[in-house]
Amino acid sequence: MSDRLFALCWLLLSLGAAALAWQLHSEYSYEPVGPRPFPLVISLLMAGCALLLLKRTPDPASWPARPALLRIAAMVLALFSYGWGFEWLGFPLATTLLTVVVGRLFGASWRAALIAGPLLGICLFYAFDRLLDVTLPLGAWLA
Repeated sequence: MSDRLFALCWLLLSLGAAALAWQLHSEYSYEPVGPRPFPLVISLLMAGCALLLLKRTPDPASWPARPALLRIAAMVLALFSYGWGFEWLGFPLATTLLTVVVGRLFGASWRAALIAGPLLGICLFYAFDRLLDVTLPLGAWLA
């Protein structure tokens, strides 16, 4: 039952993401494809996987223990916070904070999480902004 419930929720979320992706338009005229194809294809692939999950015979399942459920809830909260604060905080800081939280949730030491967070935030910003020429926000707090 939990497989089907998850698949139904995932199907609804992926169809909603596809609807949002369809509304994306580029501000720049020199981008012929624009930002629409990648999120649209990913969300449609997710919807297809959800449909496959709905069709298959579910395995007997048991819910995880309370600590695992709390970690899952913390992860969902961290991802929602990342999406909410992405433009205001900017890509490097938001990614740094998310990496630290995710690292701690997966058992990293504070030292490792605090080293990996800024390193990943800065390196990914450089890779996307400079190498791939994808415009990412630096944050409203810097302006």
